[in-house]
Amino acid sequence: MTARGWSEGPEPPVVNVPNAVTLVRTAAAVALAVPAIVAASAPLLVAAYLCYWIGDVLDGMLARALRQETRTGAVLDILADRACCCLCACALLVLRNDMAVPLAIFLFQFMVLDCLLSLSFLRWPLLSPNYFGLVHRGVYRWNWSPPAKAVNTGGLVVLILVTGSPLYPAALGIAVTIVKVASLVAVGRLAPLATRR
Repeated sequence: MTARGWSEGPEPPVVNVPNAVTLVRTAAAVALAVPAIVAASAPLLVAAYLCYWIGDVLDGMLARALRQETRTGAVLDILADRACCCLCACALLVLRNDMAVPLAIFLFQFMVLDCLLSLSFLRWPLLSPNYFGLVHRGVYRWNWSPPAKAVNTGGLVVLILVTGSPLYPAALGIAVTIVKVASLVAVGRLAPLATRR
């Protein structure tokens, strides 16, 4: 029997509860973020972030609880996160245009580096990045452990809301970017699957 986290043959159907939650939470976050951008509305932005974050936690929990984790669902989740995050960040920029530099750093890190890193699980028959610890514990710990996920998607937003200076959010954005670059280098050096299982 294959250990939990490894893909076990053909993909099950794509239509399942977790993927439906991913689509609904993405549509809801986008539907709230776009008017938040147009109207510069803080309440709509908060609602968009809540749909994004709560839905992101919920779809993953349901996938594991219902044993409906799929590689297709993991890719859908990664792409949906980028759609939600990009629009929410744009709405945040409308409200806090003094935070353009840290938001630009964050968007480059999340949309490019983190996306590439998150999709790197496809090099192995892993179900999702949540199981990357099976091939490299350090990369998993720094990128997909619960604290790392919280810092990566929410840390900058919290700093922007609690500080008046762009310095601290920019410093966090640079620190996370360094972690992503180091992680990509580490992933690029990983041994082929045949020597790891």
